[in-house]
Amino acid sequence: MRPDLHAARHALTTGASDARTEMEHSIAAAESAACEHVFTRTLFDEARREAAGARPQLPLAGLAFTAKDLFDVAGQPTPAGSAVLSHAPAAKTDAVAVARLRAAGGALLGRTNMTEFAFSGVGINPHHGTPANPADPDTPRIPGGSSSGAAVSVATGAAFIGLGSDTGGSIRIPAALNGIVGFKNTARLVPTDGALPLSTTLDTVCAMTRSVRDAITAHEILSNRRVIAGNGPLATYRFAVSRELFQNEMDAVVAGAFERTLRALRRAGAQITEISLPALSDLPAINATGGFSAAESYAWHRHLLERSGAGYDPRVAQRILKGATMKAHEYIDLCHARKEWIARMEQALASFDAVLSPTVPVTAPTIASLAPGAERDEAFFGINALLLRNPSVVNMLDGCAISIPCHADGELPVGLMIWHAALRDDGVLAAALQAEQALAGR
Repeated sequence: MRPDLHAARHALTTGASDARTEMEHSIAAAESAACEHVFTRTLFDEARREAAGARPQLPLAGLAFTAKDLFDVAGQPTPAGSAVLSHAPAAKTDAVAVARLRAAGGALLGRTNMTEFAFSGVGINPHHGTPANPADPDTPRIPGGSSSGAAVSVATGAAFIGLGSDTGGSIRIPAALNGIVGFKNTARLVPTDGALPLSTTLDTVCAMTRSVRDAITAHEILSNRRVIAGNGPLATYRFAVSRELFQNEMDAVVAGAFERTLRALRRAGAQITEISLPALSDLPAINATGGFSAAESYAWHRHLLERSGAGYDPRVAQRILKGATMKAHEYIDLCHARKEWIARMEQALASFDAVLSPTVPVTAPTIASLAPGAERDEAFFGINALLLRNPSVVNMLDGCAISIPCHADGELPVGLMIWHAALRDDGVLAAALQAEQALAGR
């Protein structure tokens, strides 16, 4: 894996490299076989020009970032990984997130592939192909979704920041499966203007990087705020661990990595307490009528489905159409139930600095086992539900979370999720910095 953003910036500052050279490295990675199906549109010539005119004093100084296909880029359509919007009118302006990364000196390398309309945690796309997870060069495995191409662009070294979105785990799932870092901030901290919506309640604009320190930089740019990350040792942190829900159905690799991680953090001084979160058992009943994603995506897609339904990925259309049957009073009840549930969760977590969980309970399955085809739908929806289960709790909480790698060398990637309630972002990032350092030295 290429050095992270901070290391690249240091090389620029010391004269060991320059923005043009770094951009050629990024383009070479983007053109390699490891990035097959990663991009829906490349912007190499434009990126070269931006790198050539880079201002070294800016945070990104001409270094490459990518943008998920659901973000507006001025002069281009915004298909969101679909076929039905491939000829949509071009956007007049950049999405706010894209504009902020460019203003910080970032060079947009291209638009990245994704699950159609961001509606799955697996990353399969029948229209543009599916990027293979670079963690296993011998067996094509899923990249995770929905920000699939963004994750692979970072993991392969094509980009330093992969701009994406997270509605139920779409940043943290691919980060975990690809062995990189994915930070989901509190949703309200970054504007969603110029991003095609999935759920207006749950959508979060955020990014993937190769280190926690890079995640902090990316978040500062996207949120237009400074992160106040304390530098206290791990011994000053109180972490909670819930065995309920989060650790159900873990495969052996994830279970082993998670337990080793807890031991390593305890050796480094972290205070880790097992707790019970009975509110978790209420989530199925709260979402029984379909949940926010189904209702709000159907409201957006219903007319397009009437005109172009045959052009949708059938698995995506099936999930969107679940929102067609939700009644107005059921949606209002859902909003009230979520508010009450958040209050109970916040009270249960108030005395802790963060919660530790496996990001997802399994390592990446093969693409072939979940590829498009009705005969694999049962397996697909089973894995999709399993991948979304843990990270979606944080979206329902309106919280913040980061996934950092915690697997051993030679293992498929496993993510450690460090999370808390809304506006606890700085504390979560500070804890992640300390945890990353402890795991690097275990």
